[in-house]
Amino acid sequence: MATPSTPCSESTLTDRYQTTVPDPIRKVLGLNKRDRISYTIGSDGQVTIARIEDENNDPLLGQFLNFLAQDIQTNPQHIRQVSSDLVDRIRSLVANVNLDLDAPLTDDDE
Repeated sequence: MATPSTPCSESTLTDRYQTTVPDPIRKVLGLNKRDRISYTIGSDGQVTIARIEDENNDPLLGQFLNFLAQDIQTNPQHIRQVSSDLVDRIRSLVANVNLDLDAPLTDDDE
């Protein structure tokens, strides 16, 4: 026999039928701003919420960005301003680089 679930969080619908996903739920699902979620209605009427995995999303990049965000929050003293010398050096390295982000990749690029 299945054990009935106990709600761990709740939220309120606005007049426009919108709600905020509670923090514990966002953490469990690994939700970030602009992520998409799906709702599945079971035969018993219970609704399940899940994060929609973006096929174009690189999971390693997401994990790395989450690591950076957590490190910045935990250790803000590690944040340093980028020097103008470094900015000038980067600009000089890419000054003559032309890039078309909409161009298809060649076989050599893939």
